[in-house]
Amino acid sequence: MKRIFRLIVKFPKSVLAIFSALALFFGYFCTHLEIDASSQTLLLENDKDLEIWREVSARYATPNFFVVAYTPSQDLLSKQTLSNIAELNAKFSALDFVDSVVDLGNVPLLLNKKGDLSELLKHIPTLKDADIDLAAAKRELLTSPFYASNLVSADFGTTGILINLKPEKKYEELLHARDSAKNALNLAKKSNLANSEISNLRQNLKLAEQNFKAYRDELRIKDHENLQNLRAIIAEFSSAHPSERLFLGGINMIADDMISYVRNDLSTYGVGALVLLLACFWLFFRQAKFIVLPLIICAYSVMISSGLFGLLGFEITVISSNFIALVLIITVSVCIHLIVAYREYSARFASFSQRQLVYAVLRERAKPCFFAIFTTIVGFMSLIFCDIKPVISLGIMMSVGIACSLVVVFCLFGAVMSISRRTHNNRSFEKQFRFTHFCANLALNHRGKIYAVCALAVLAGIFGISKLRVENSFIGYFKENTPIYAGMEVIDTKLGGTIPLDIVIKFPKSQSAPSEEMDEFEAEYAANENDPKYWFSSQKMRIINKTHAFLKDQNISDHKFIGQVSSLSSLLQVGREINSGEELDDLMLALIYSELPENYREMVLSPYVSIEENEAHFSVRTIDSDPNLRRNEFLQNLQNDLDKLLANDGVSAQVSGIMVLYNNMLQTLMSSQIGTLGITVGVLFVLFCLIFRSLSYAFIAIVVNLIPLCVCFGIMGILGIPLDIMSITIAAISIGIGVDDVIHYLFRFRREFARTQDSAEAIRASHASIGYAMYYTSFAIILGFSVMMISNFWPTIYFGLLICLVMALLLLGALIILPSLLISKSRLKI
Repeated sequence: MKRIFRLIVKFPKSVLAIFSALALFFGYFCTHLEIDASSQTLLLENDKDLEIWREVSARYATPNFFVVAYTPSQDLLSKQTLSNIAELNAKFSALDFVDSVVDLGNVPLLLNKKGDLSELLKHIPTLKDADIDLAAAKRELLTSPFYASNLVSADFGTTGILINLKPEKKYEELLHARDSAKNALNLAKKSNLANSEISNLRQNLKLAEQNFKAYRDELRIKDHENLQNLRAIIAEFSSAHPSERLFLGGINMIADDMISYVRNDLSTYGVGALVLLLACFWLFFRQAKFIVLPLIICAYSVMISSGLFGLLGFEITVISSNFIALVLIITVSVCIHLIVAYREYSARFASFSQRQLVYAVLRERAKPCFFAIFTTIVGFMSLIFCDIKPVISLGIMMSVGIACSLVVVFCLFGAVMSISRRTHNNRSFEKQFRFTHFCANLALNHRGKIYAVCALAVLAGIFGISKLRVENSFIGYFKENTPIYAGMEVIDTKLGGTIPLDIVIKFPKSQSAPSEEMDEFEAEYAANENDPKYWFSSQKMRIINKTHAFLKDQNISDHKFIGQVSSLSSLLQVGREINSGEELDDLMLALIYSELPENYREMVLSPYVSIEENEAHFSVRTIDSDPNLRRNEFLQNLQNDLDKLLANDGVSAQVSGIMVLYNNMLQTLMSSQIGTLGITVGVLFVLFCLIFRSLSYAFIAIVVNLIPLCVCFGIMGILGIPLDIMSITIAAISIGIGVDDVIHYLFRFRREFARTQDSAEAIRASHASIGYAMYYTSFAIILGFSVMMISNFWPTIYFGLLICLVMALLLLGALIILPSLLISKSRLKI
């Protein structure tokens, strides 16, 4: 490193030229850094429930859709309201990406006219019929299992307009091709195939991923334009009818808005963090060159690291959207340590030339900065041990990014300072600010009180940690003033819930055959049971009705978490009412299957049975906004209760869906982070032993970092802040960043102790020198992360808030607890 530092200060202009060329080269690829905020980024790579969900989704395929929740100023069945709905229907249907529109005006009203089932099947009435009975229609809409709290709200004040989108078969084909190529490669690795065959499969996967991403990006542009057209219609209608209220919801809208949020957050984090950090530099140093220099270094660092990942094809996700802010903050922290060291050396060594001074600073700070960054990398690398690709990507991006930052900071700081003039240092802030001296006196004179407070804090932290919960409330992720929240809340509370669950009951294959004991009808049924219309047996209907009733009535702790339930039982209930209150027999069910028009069969029958697979499907939506919903507990209880309910019926039940997949992701991330945190602490302990050649120093360094983490997570538990996709990673990130202060302090303390042979004097000297750098870096990090609190995404807000909290606690630990333990160590002669 000495030779490298000599080259930097000897040829500073060449160093600047090289890094400027690198910044321009990688700056071009910054534009290639893509954003992916789709649900696919939050799924486990090897989740068995993912395959089940994909099979269920393919079998009971429902088109992608938007939902418009419409709350009119008049009655839902008034002529004006129906006219408005028809107007919206016509405008939505005219859009080229819309396949069909389902609303109040065109749904079948099966109970509106008297007559037997065969008469009804000849013509199924709707609200468009001239002779429709509006009173009967309202009664059916409020009581029908198809429409109650689904198409219309319970107060009959809001209705849903379902906009079905044209299927994107090419997207599904490319997604299937990518997944098939990935599975083939994994299988080949397990089968120990030849390297050439594995190489071919790897090339196939690369091509499949390229094709999928290219079409996905093309589709996103198209989807954004489609969404804008849809919103334009809604805005135009709202402008013409100011008393009417429209709310838009749908997966496509959420994905599009999330990309906008992530893109806005990236620019906001970068600009906001930079402005605040520059303000810090002015406050601390009061000199233009120490404001401009970090700005230049940060720009180079972000351009090089971002461009590198753009070149390598990495994508920014919701989880890694804070990547730029993190890189900026780490870069600034290294800059601060070099600037503080330069100012200190400049005051101490007046005879040094500028280049001698810069060389001495680079040499003196190289080892502690290297080990600080290395231990930070260890913290971030712990994220790669989970099965969630975006979390793995964050670990890789941060590890590589901060390694680049270390190189960029040392090279550019050395080069720029070598060609700049030596100036007088403005140390007015250090003279006025006495916080570090206060901490030193506290540690030296009140160790007993400090240990008592630490013990109480740890006990409170352990209590709070026992209250921690892992949750993934989707509606709770967004601020109340965002369109996503407004749309989801109306749909969730008034139209049957938002987050879907799929429940599939598999019936056993019948082995019956005609026999002499069977009557004529039974023999005919047994002989033709493979005919689709004979699938609807009374035994199957009994099981379906029982399961449907259980799902509708399920309450946990007096809270109803299940909203709309749709299944074949819904049709059976309507059929019973049509049939004068009598259950439909097998013959009548076969008649319905045979005679029901195709468009209505697709609406009320095909989504709920698969005759080929011999199974029934229940489409369930959950009330995601209920604050009492504990999703992991709810899913476990639901599966157990279904198993008990159907234990004697010879069938099996399988729960799947988005909620299951996201819950699996969070539970796995939680368990993996608990495990890897232990490994990380162990690795850091070994590193500390190697760095400081002392078990006692290593133990002290670990304890000083674990106490603030315990307190932080305890506060989360006490305040009821749930662990989510971002806050779970705080432990790894914080312990990675937090050890920096400890390393810098211990290096300085050991040097001061070797000089004075007095622990108290060494502590005072360390607080008066490196203590300022620690305070500056921590304050800068806290300010930098505080920018995240203006996000529209609550996990990001909590992440920023909690990082600020834990960094403040880590600073106090390094300035108060660490010196207290060092004094005790010296007194005990450990």
